[in-house]
Amino acid sequence: MRAVWGTVVEVAEQREGLQRLVVTLDDGSAGVAVCYTALSGAVAAGERVVLNTTAVDLALGTGGIHFVVARAGSDTPSPTGAVVDRPSAGHIMKLRYTPMQLGVLCDEAQESQYHERLASAVDVDGMPVVCCGLHSQIPLVAAAIKHEAPSARLAYVMTDGAALPFALSDLVPACVAAGLLDTCVTCGQAFGGEHEAVTVHSGLLIARHVAACDAAIVAIGPGVVGTGTPFGHGGVAQGEALNAAASVGGVPVAVLRLSFADERPRHRGVSHHSITALGRVALAPSRVAVPALPPEQAALLEGALADARVWERHVRADVEPRPLPNMRGVRVRTMGRGPDDDPAFFSAAAAGGTVAGRILS
Repeated sequence: MRAVWGTVVEVAEQREGLQRLVVTLDDGSAGVAVCYTALSGAVAAGERVVLNTTAVDLALGTGGIHFVVARAGSDTPSPTGAVVDRPSAGHIMKLRYTPMQLGVLCDEAQESQYHERLASAVDVDGMPVVCCGLHSQIPLVAAAIKHEAPSARLAYVMTDGAALPFALSDLVPACVAAGLLDTCVTCGQAFGGEHEAVTVHSGLLIARHVAACDAAIVAIGPGVVGTGTPFGHGGVAQGEALNAAASVGGVPVAVLRLSFADERPRHRGVSHHSITALGRVALAPSRVAVPALPPEQAALLEGALADARVWERHVRADVEPRPLPNMRGVRVRTMGRGPDDDPAFFSAAAAGGTVAGRILS
């Protein structure tokens, strides 16, 4: 890693839990930084900050920005006193055993008002649980569920397979504001949701028994790791989520990661992330949402899923040709592409929501 002192020039954007900053660095460069206020407190123009510049130095795409590690508290030679002093209501630590660890009140914890309710909760009563491979699939799934079951309450259950701070997501707050999502549960080392959970399993139980949701969407946060190897990628989390959904009595629904615009062979057609998640990792039988595609694309999809022996364990759930659901103003892009650029990706995500919505309705 690399950490550099810098100065905040301007607070360009601010919302709950996050500030976007214009900064100058002592190495002579300038850039954009994110400050998570839960970790370092809010900053102001003129403050001195320590910035983690590693992602920028590596020229990464998602995450290719600086992050505030600590604040000097003022632009004085010898700042003193506490920079952050925010007592935790709970004893569960997230980002455990790192310099940035923070205490949170998890819904399961003994000091939580929901502890007694969750102490006996082991089943989500057949709740549909749509498991995605990418963060950008969430709004499409949610919109399709709301189309089929308008009164349904939906939870986003965020795993710790990618970004850990909920505040980094632009899409989920937009979905909540538009009425596509009703609550967020952050699980494992992920933090900042309306509800905090120790595991994905308990996160689903919280969605059902605390947040009173009818369906849940499980997905990683923004960003995804990829190495071009069978198991070295963030898509593995989708298979694990399908298993978790089944283990607590949910109906697991899988969203395929499809693209016929991606130039990378491993992601063209059915992504190898989906192949691993469904062919190797997801041991629990799940409903795999299959969208209607043009004949040539459909043939490629069929061959890939058959070769991966997906149908030996999982159940096919076909969705007929249909327009994308009403996104209520929420704009979705994937790798810079919109619905007209890569229709298969958007249709596949919406198909997962349609399958779940039909279970509800």
